[in-house]
Amino acid sequence: MSEILIIQDNRSVRHDYHIIETFEAGLVLTGSEVKSIRARSIQLKDSYIAFKGNEAFLQNAHISEYKSSSYNNHHPERLRKILLHRDELDKIYGALREKGLTCVASKVYFKKGRVKLEIALVKGKKLHDKREAIKKRDVDNQLRRTKQTSR
Repeated sequence: MSEILIIQDNRSVRHDYHIIETFEAGLVLTGSEVKSIRARSIQLKDSYIAFKGNEAFLQNAHISEYKSSSYNNHHPERLRKILLHRDELDKIYGALREKGLTCVASKVYFKKGRVKLEIALVKGKKLHDKREAIKKRDVDNQLRRTKQTSR
């Protein structure tokens, strides 16, 4: 059983989008970036996946500079290459072109000592969809509370 240590969870993805499909991807990182991620100095808010040629890159993800690294430090918001199988890349690229979907970063975690990125193929929610989700969550929470108090 592989141990997974979640570093950053982008909760706004579940709030703002309907998740169609998720993929597990690797990232090409420098040593100082990995150390910063271990220190939980990463921010995925507003990050997304963009294609250049036939390769995918993570954009707008902020990995803070590692304090103990001197001249070998990285630029906090540089493009980071995403490692996926060719068939997965083709599937995501096709969905982005044809169906009007978006691909965003939803989680960063360590799996077997390697940094993994969960990317999600998503479709934007309308305002009324967000309101319905909030109402449903509130009703579920109230039901759960009444069941706990009646015991």
